[in-house]
Amino acid sequence: MHIFNYSFLKDDLLPAQLVTLAANISALKVMTSIRQKDNEAAFQRLESIAKIESVKASNAIEGIVTTDERIRALVGGSSAPLNHTEAEIAGYRDALNEIHVNYAVHDFRESDIRNLHAQMMRLAEPSADGTYKTDDNVIAERMPDGRRVVRFQPTSAADTPEAMRQLVLAYVDARDDAAVNKLLLIPCVVLDFLCVHPFRDGNGRLSRLLTLLLLYRNGFDAGRYMSFEAVVNAHKAEYYDALKESSVGWEESRPRYFPFMVNFLSTLYECYSELDKRFASVAAEKVSKKKRIEATVLNSFTPLSKSDICSILPDVSPTTVEAVLGAMVRGGLIRRLGGGRGTKYIKA
Repeated sequence: MHIFNYSFLKDDLLPAQLVTLAANISALKVMTSIRQKDNEAAFQRLESIAKIESVKASNAIEGIVTTDERIRALVGGSSAPLNHTEAEIAGYRDALNEIHVNYAVHDFRESDIRNLHAQMMRLAEPSADGTYKTDDNVIAERMPDGRRVVRFQPTSAADTPEAMRQLVLAYVDARDDAAVNKLLLIPCVVLDFLCVHPFRDGNGRLSRLLTLLLLYRNGFDAGRYMSFEAVVNAHKAEYYDALKESSVGWEESRPRYFPFMVNFLSTLYECYSELDKRFASVAAEKVSKKKRIEATVLNSFTPLSKSDICSILPDVSPTTVEAVLGAMVRGGLIRRLGGGRGTKYIKA
């Protein structure tokens, strides 16, 4: 059986790339927290948008899809599920709501893991009670010629209860160790959960819910306002490549955690960066195009290109964006960084 050990996560043993990424994310977290206090209405609006995107994206990753109209109706509670697919989508909605509201009382405990799984599955499978798998499962990959090839053999059904017990114990040891970087602990625990694959179905969706739970518990709540799952879905190939690379050697207790950790941190960093841009857009709603462009740049923590601004404000023409940026540079409100197509702008 795999041996769970996170002692390598002590800061003095980590590659500089991971430490730097984690530090940058922590800085963005602080700035976002300050902004939240002064812009409650804007963040409530962002949360409602992100919740719809999260429910849609996490299910879409697993091939569970419906129309955007039905997603909005299900998430908003204006309609009950009409079929099995919609029941699965609504189940994710319920589990996500539970984490949003009660993350402080939940943790990576077997009871919470099983209860969240049952809540996620119950509408589609009324008998779901969070029971671990009773038959062995495999993670297969479909080849271009249509053949299915076993990519990974998860923990056997017989060994799953003990594996989950050991995984939780290792998590608690690391959680309570002041020398362990808690942000970096999250992807390692999630990777191990995915490799155990403790349930017959729903492991991928539950892993993303557990990711949010652990992020929220550690104060990283960007996923509440900018869908973490949507960013994963947008870079699904990279996510699966990192998962595949990190799972090599897992059965022999020789996993390569770093690729999955880098993917996780990159995803979270993108969440904070996109949240930064979205905030500027939402905060500037119902004002002139000129004011919206100005607010987008001045409220951004990170440099923005003209194309970035056009994607945030799709109803504003590139010509208008260029004219306003030029006036802001001349007026000393912003600085121009670089040149040509790579030019970006930041508050002076």
